[in-house]
Amino acid sequence: MIAPRVWCSLRQFRMAGRRIFNEQDARRCLAAVKSSRADLGTWARAHGVDGRSLNLWRLNLSRRGEPSLRMVKPVQLVELVPAVPRNVPRAPYVLRVGGVELEVGDQFDEQSLRHLVGLLKSC
Repeated sequence: MIAPRVWCSLRQFRMAGRRIFNEQDARRCLAAVKSSRADLGTWARAHGVDGRSLNLWRLNLSRRGEPSLRMVKPVQLVELVPAVPRNVPRAPYVLRVGGVELEVGDQFDEQSLRHLVGLLKSC
């Protein structure tokens, strides 16, 4: 059996609550949201205010440079520290000068290497 179609009006999908009338109304509601420590949607539903309208006013006022109206989540700073990868095999570098081999790793000092190469060339 095929389920019957259900027709419903768009009014059922409209957000419940009154719209925000002006900037003063928006500021008053946003201050109440902030003092209640509830999120905007929860506060709007509880107080019969259209959450979409209030959120648009919040966005528009924050774009005007009202830092107190921005709903910014606390930021946690993380310090990034370079780490040496563990258990990564390091391939040694082998330098052959004449009949002599010199093997060094990544952490070898460049100035010492130049000095050793100079010594090897003189042999």
